[in-house]
Amino acid sequence: MNDNATWMQRDLASLWHPCTQMKDHETLPVTPIRSGKGVWLEDFEGRRYLDAISSWWVNILGHANERINERIKTQLDTLEHVILSGFTHQPVIELSERLGRLAPEGLGHCFYADNGSSAIEVALKMSYHYWHNQGRPEKRRFLTITNGYHGETLGALSVGDVAIFTDTYRSLLLDVIKVPAPDGFGLPRDQWVDQARAAFAHMEAALERHADELAAVIVEPLIQCAGGMRMYPPEYLTWLREACDRHNVQLIFDEIAVGFGRTGTMFACEQAGVRPDYLCLSKAITGGYLPLSVVMTTDEIYAAFYDDYATLRAFLHSHSYTGNPLACAAALAMLDILEDDDVIATNRDKSARIEQVTAPLREHPQVGDVRQTGMVVAIEMVKDKTTLEPYDFRERRGLKVFQHAMSRGAMLRPLGNVIYWMPPYVITPEEIDFLGEVTREGLDLATGQ
Repeated sequence: MNDNATWMQRDLASLWHPCTQMKDHETLPVTPIRSGKGVWLEDFEGRRYLDAISSWWVNILGHANERINERIKTQLDTLEHVILSGFTHQPVIELSERLGRLAPEGLGHCFYADNGSSAIEVALKMSYHYWHNQGRPEKRRFLTITNGYHGETLGALSVGDVAIFTDTYRSLLLDVIKVPAPDGFGLPRDQWVDQARAAFAHMEAALERHADELAAVIVEPLIQCAGGMRMYPPEYLTWLREACDRHNVQLIFDEIAVGFGRTGTMFACEQAGVRPDYLCLSKAITGGYLPLSVVMTTDEIYAAFYDDYATLRAFLHSHSYTGNPLACAAALAMLDILEDDDVIATNRDKSARIEQVTAPLREHPQVGDVRQTGMVVAIEMVKDKTTLEPYDFRERRGLKVFQHAMSRGAMLRPLGNVIYWMPPYVITPEEIDFLGEVTREGLDLATGQ
């Protein structure tokens, strides 16, 4: 039988799902998805679910986008894959040129990988190797902010700070310096800059103390996504760029989750008017179709590896599917749509609608914060609204929201006590209103209101 129950049984007999305690599925059904179109996913029994989180933040232009489909089909008939060491192809060249025009000026070279975690590994290794090639091997440590998340390979975990991901592997991780994050949790927007300035004092002190051993600082610009969608103002990035320059430390921006219009500009760092030494991109780069990531870096850094073979200064890092032509074709189609349809400008009206719909939730007795940056909004449930005391994670309040939303036809997947929306850009005002209703209902149910 081609129904949900049959696919669930076959799934649980053979799969091990990511980010999942599999024992949960003794009582919490896996949802088999048969098809998708626009913001909607459909299971094998015809039930539909609004994809409010863009399927892990990747599907920005909707499922089964006809223009991306066609670009991939055309590429499929020409070239599906070729090794990128010593060979090249049209889509990867065109994508690299285009990214170079779109990104902050000076990021003229693209190094490709398969996924976000791999991009972080590339950036960390490249920064360390740069200093090694410069005769400064002592510059080998990294500095970051608390509550960050950069992926789940060991290097990426090392520079992250979300305990549920890192604690088990602590003894395997690099020795990374961490300073308090600048997020404005629980504060009105007009106080975010003051909060960030106070937090930056810790960053400045760490740079002053450790500059001689630091390779780079790494941060997620504007939104710490997996850390509960905590947000901070662009001024912090401006101060950080200036301080890194002053202390001769490189700067890595992890825009894997926030690039390509999610924060209201093509890249989040544009809002600070600064350029990193390494810009890491993935997730939305192919519109949610295929794995691809890229690290963009400067001519100066590229030149530090450019030498005769025998010097062993080359960056000998590789992935089998580096710069895959099908993924690059999808990325080019995604960029065409963003540009041709002026999507980022159109998103401003949708962001305003999201703000209008979620603003009343600030008055909810168990909501400690409602925060928004561009097409991301987060509603944080708290046990005590006055003190912002959180609910115990073992109560799994977010799971109750998820279960209610699924029963109503929406895929909301809270991060602990944080309900968030990160929808495809093709969402309509009416669908935003629907998400507002479902979120309010789920919030009331989860907090006993």
